[in-house]
Amino acid sequence: MRFLVDANLPRSTAACIRKAGHEAVDVRDIGMGKSPDSHIARYAQQNSLVLITRDKDFGNVRNYPPANYAGIVVLDLPDDTVAAEILRTLTAFLAQAPILDRLPGRLAIVEAGRVRLRPA
Repeated sequence: MRFLVDANLPRSTAACIRKAGHEAVDVRDIGMGKSPDSHIARYAQQNSLVLITRDKDFGNVRNYPPANYAGIVVLDLPDDTVAAEILRTLTAFLAQAPILDRLPGRLAIVEAGRVRLRPA
């Protein structure tokens, strides 16, 4: 899978995704670190990238219909969650092949120990 990492995730997120055997592009590495959500969403859409973020705005299916994307993953963790815990949660999510297989065109809400997959 190919992921677009939003700027609200630790810098080490892309490396974590690559270690799990996927491709990853960090918005900060392509000059989009301060871009509005709509531009980031459009980039993900145009390049068939799964958007991974902590921004709950991307969980609004009216503004960002999952069927229009390669997938949207919202990491729903407390604001004070440290980078190591974010990466542990992400690694556990990436290890769930059956969920990843169903991700295209869907919204995944990822919490510590739980994944909710919304239908397309």
